[in-house]
Amino acid sequence: MIGVVVPAHDEEAVLAGCLAALRQAAGHPALQGEAVQLLVVLDTCTDGSAAAVAAAGVAAIEVGARSVGAARAAGAAALLAQGARWLAFTDADTRVAADWLPAQLALQADAVCGCVAVDDWGVFGPEVQRQYAAHYRDADGHRHVHGANLGVSADAYRRAGGFRPLRCSEDVRLVEDLERTGARIAWSAAPRVVTSARRIARAPGGFADFLRGLERYTTGLAHGGPLVPGAL
Repeated sequence: MIGVVVPAHDEEAVLAGCLAALRQAAGHPALQGEAVQLLVVLDTCTDGSAAAVAAAGVAAIEVGARSVGAARAAGAAALLAQGARWLAFTDADTRVAADWLPAQLALQADAVCGCVAVDDWGVFGPEVQRQYAAHYRDADGHRHVHGANLGVSADAYRRAGGFRPLRCSEDVRLVEDLERTGARIAWSAAPRVVTSARRIARAPGGFADFLRGLERYTTGLAHGGPLVPGAL
């Protein structure tokens, strides 16, 4: 069985699109009928996220951690207990490609780090988009780590100790732990996902904060000011 974990904190507005894409991916013919269990981890949600998950017919558990690392870990633990051999992770504001799961498995690695594409740059504008494209490597051999596009075998996940209960960079820490255990990691552009370019970060230090830092960087360039450390 393949398990898919989606952490969610007040994601009512985007969950339907995320889960529809995942249900399509779960039925891809290249999986040859292997069971795929989707699991949303509702972390301290105060909106209609639970109702959106129920309407989609997807399983959910609830945690009160306010920590994306703890939420991913809870979801992984639940799916491993059900016998998952492979764990795939994405985010509630992300839509995976129909062949997302077979693209991960075809790489025959212990873990797969994929890229992300942004669906709409309207809230940031063309200059931020240009800077992102100039500094982001969407190709095999990249070294990006995104919790929105990540897969790992059950054995490798256990050897690495799983996700740590961090509020941000939990994905980076897991990959570092995987590397320390000698896991074979595929840095691939084959598994495709599209994510949002939103200003309000659900996880401090996550992708939304990165894009806001990139915006500050481009503003500094336009005004001849100093670059923002760490923005890129």
